[in-house]
Amino acid sequence: MEINIQRRKIGLNFNETGAAEIYLWAPYSGSVSLITDNLKLQLNKEDYGYWFLETNQINDQDAYWFEMMPSAQKTDQTSETKYLERADPASLWQKDGVNGSSIAYNLNKFEWADQDWQGISLEEFIIYELHTGTFTENGDFKSIENKILYLKELGITAIELMPIAQFSGDRNWGYDGVFPFAVQNSYGGPEALKHLINSCHQNGLAVILDVVYNHMGPEGNYFNDLGPYFTDKYQTPWGQAINFDDANCDPVRNYFIENVLMWFRDFHVDALRLDAVHAIKDFSCTHILQEIKQYVDQLSVHTGKKYELIVELDLNDPKYISPAGGGGYGMDAQWADEFHHALRVSSGQEPNGYYAEFNGIEHLAKSYEDAYVYDGQYSPHRQKKFGAKASGNAGKQFIVFSQNHDQVGNRMLGERTSELLSFEMTKLLAAAVLCSPFLPLIFMGEEYGETNRFQFFTSHSDQELIEAVRKGRKSEFAAFHHGEETPDPQSDATFLTSKLSWEKIDQQPYGRLLNYYKVLIKLRKTYKALSVLDRKHVKANALANQNCLILERWHEDEKILCLMNFSGQEQTLNLEDINQYKIIFNSASSMWGGINVDNQTSTSNKITLLPESIQIFLSKNV
Repeated sequence: MEINIQRRKIGLNFNETGAAEIYLWAPYSGSVSLITDNLKLQLNKEDYGYWFLETNQINDQDAYWFEMMPSAQKTDQTSETKYLERADPASLWQKDGVNGSSIAYNLNKFEWADQDWQGISLEEFIIYELHTGTFTENGDFKSIENKILYLKELGITAIELMPIAQFSGDRNWGYDGVFPFAVQNSYGGPEALKHLINSCHQNGLAVILDVVYNHMGPEGNYFNDLGPYFTDKYQTPWGQAINFDDANCDPVRNYFIENVLMWFRDFHVDALRLDAVHAIKDFSCTHILQEIKQYVDQLSVHTGKKYELIVELDLNDPKYISPAGGGGYGMDAQWADEFHHALRVSSGQEPNGYYAEFNGIEHLAKSYEDAYVYDGQYSPHRQKKFGAKASGNAGKQFIVFSQNHDQVGNRMLGERTSELLSFEMTKLLAAAVLCSPFLPLIFMGEEYGETNRFQFFTSHSDQELIEAVRKGRKSEFAAFHHGEETPDPQSDATFLTSKLSWEKIDQQPYGRLLNYYKVLIKLRKTYKALSVLDRKHVKANALANQNCLILERWHEDEKILCLMNFSGQEQTLNLEDINQYKIIFNSASSMWGGINVDNQTSTSNKITLLPESIQIFLSKNV
């Protein structure tokens, strides 16, 4: 089945005349019928395992499902043939959840009001990652709209939604989705998502959607009944690998390409964040990511809009984010976990697990300059040489953070930075991220120091699966002795206590930290030396004995100097040219809850930094 970049040719869609066109890839079936509450329609068999039907007997919002008779080669000839009833694998709306019928949804009926929205450049992204279910009390798309003004006032330019593809139950991180095209019912479904994106664009906010193309969730996963969506050639940490390069992989590849195109074209999403692409196994001549990029570029030419592809990557391999013409896969940006790891060790994080190979301040300085810490040298954690240099990749291609859903939620207890570190260190980490030559990401609630833990939660219905997840979570943290029980992922309390407590922003010190973030973001937007992400104009010097770091960034005649003290003691730095600068920000100022009365500094070459603080200077000739 050929892909049409202008319209979806998978699942059930309504064409220009109002007729329903149904496309289903089910090579394991000998016959396929579409069933509704009052009719049964036979689909016609086409080449390569596809089935098709065009009909005027299906209406928008009708419930439907497929009845499939297994083909002869999939049937035990000694037993009675059993028909399978399954929802549409490309369903747009699972109103009653993963085990319910699919709902016909007309993608073309929504009245968009964002025709003038051309998006923002990638370099302008200041990202706010949020989980729909825990961001607000109601936990739905409509409630997010009520926070758009708050996000704009904070200075955010792009929100990133954790996965919203239909998963089992009504609460989950989203990485257990089993209907990649269907928008989670408990969040409001496809119409509510479109309304949210429309509102974001009208208010100048871009929308990033987190998608999962490396595995499928366990409950409600019936793909094996239809065709070879998976392969036994590879394994992922979450089970069977998606079939991107084994026999009959072409329709599987098209399935995910269609998914990408739908989010951009039909839901007006600005960027996708592809989860853990290092777990996507593909030895085809054209890697699936590269093929996705080719189709997205075609769509961009057709619509006149730029779409961004951001990847989570654990390989330190610039091939993923290098142009396809130069042998890369053409992804636009990636998460840079190593910046986070070096930053956390600099702040006093115990160097355990994968933190053990980071020495703190020296590696943080290297990440400021080189993005990757490990770019070809020996990695003690992996016991081999690891990574490659990313010298040809722009600063806008790396997304950095002091915390995110993984780094918080994958802790046994889900503690946030505000619980693990002092208020002063929390402020320092925020500045270290926002002054970087990369794209900054803020995890929801971080900006005011949310103390509610963000924990791992599920709402499966299968009791065996529930117990397996519980045991797996306990086993994962068996070696950790916190004196507390591993939170039960299935418990309502685990989910409810992970919600943000918005009343805090009117209290101290939360309100003060919120204003602190606003000022830092404004500084980043105001000064070109911070907002222009030219990695050639960055210099970072680690003072290991003092656990301090000097970061210099410049653009044309404008120069910014950031002095960071990650130690628990006052530190004095000798800077011969300090008189050429004026101070513009001091995290230790009394206005931010520090002990300095004002931002006055010494007129000598010596600068004293209070413990766990940052001072930011601007060249005087600006």
